[in-house]
Amino acid sequence: MSKIFLNTDGGARGNPGPAAIGVVFYKENGEELHRHKETIGIATNNQAEYRAIIKALEIVARSKWHGESQNQEEIICRLDSQLVVEQINGNYKVKNSDIKLYMVKIAGLLKILDRPVTFVHVPREKNKTADYLVNKALDEVEK
Repeated sequence: MSKIFLNTDGGARGNPGPAAIGVVFYKENGEELHRHKETIGIATNNQAEYRAIIKALEIVARSKWHGESQNQEEIICRLDSQLVVEQINGNYKVKNSDIKLYMVKIAGLLKILDRPVTFVHVPREKNKTADYLVNKALDEVEK
């Protein structure tokens, strides 16, 4: 089974504050497939992290990777937020009502994708491009 890697990051300047997301898609061989960055208004760091995951899954759901022949591709979501990974994987409870809504949205997207999706924590150094996109989006708004 082949794999697609989705590196995501979200951040806010202030907590809450102006926030943005960054997403990078990679093939199994490390080749970059796609990048996405956008500002998302005022949010907390955690909300931005979840919004980045949701955006990445939405992009996959409407992309060429979601075609019939691609349903066997495994999706590996790599985040540098251990808290978010543990919450999505069901190891930590979610108490915040906004985050609970994001969890419902993620669950719905996972049903649509209908293929294995894994969420893993990676060190910040292994998520530099997604982090760069977050900061670039925020810098562009501040100009």
